[in-house]
Amino acid sequence: MQPYPIGVFDSGVGGLSVLRALRRQYPAQPAFYFADQQHVPYGARPLAEVRSFSEQITRHLLARGARLIVVACNTASAAALHALRAAFPAVPFVGMEPALKPAAEGTQSGVVGVLATPATFQSDVYASIVERFAQGVRVLQDTCPGLVQQIESGSLTGPQTRAILENALHPMLAAGIDTVVLGCTHYPFVIPLIQQITGPAVRVIDPAPAVARQTGRLLQAHGWLADGSQPVAPLFITSGDAATFHRLLPVLLQETGPVESVGWQDGQVFTYRPFETQYTA
Repeated sequence: MQPYPIGVFDSGVGGLSVLRALRRQYPAQPAFYFADQQHVPYGARPLAEVRSFSEQITRHLLARGARLIVVACNTASAAALHALRAAFPAVPFVGMEPALKPAAEGTQSGVVGVLATPATFQSDVYASIVERFAQGVRVLQDTCPGLVQQIESGSLTGPQTRAILENALHPMLAAGIDTVVLGCTHYPFVIPLIQQITGPAVRVIDPAPAVARQTGRLLQAHGWLADGSQPVAPLFITSGDAATFHRLLPVLLQETGPVESVGWQDGQVFTYRPFETQYTA
């Protein structure tokens, strides 16, 4: 069995919540993680622009040797997953979608809250999920303006982060929610703060473990799943500042690894530095 690398990407550090789940379940699997921090957040961008970014990042990851791509971004999944599968028919993709089905099946109050970006809420994918799985359930939504930027800066417990979440959650709590669905991969990093605000009676659904399991099933089916439990450090790639990204890894991922700087030119990814001179300090 040949353990081929997987490629994981997001607009920023949010997809590290998915990589964290993957690392817990499959620590020996080689992986690339691409953070497009030059364009973060994707949530407020036109869907066509997000599709273009996603296609170019996928090309870059495949050129580096990735065999399976995890679109660890709800916005990019909603905007680009269908187009990516059409453009790369031989490549297995795993995407994100808000976990409304388990939320609707498990709610006792009949009221569920969803925290996601504007692009996710505006997507056909989200509308389809609500129509298929949330009939008879009241679904409350909030875009949590500024929360992605707070998490990108590493502020997981600060007063501004708390204020954003309280503004979103207090009206939902008053309306009777008993479940919160996290529809953005950045948001699992503030689950402890969400639970402080909601209390223990409210269930918080992080989709990352389910996404990791689906990734493992596809790797197994293709014969690419790594055996053993000896961790293999991922290679991290960012279109932002490599040193800043590197400092966030122990906070968000509880591990670290080499970070490579890349940039964008004429709509394509290019490498600032050769692989041998990547930032590792």
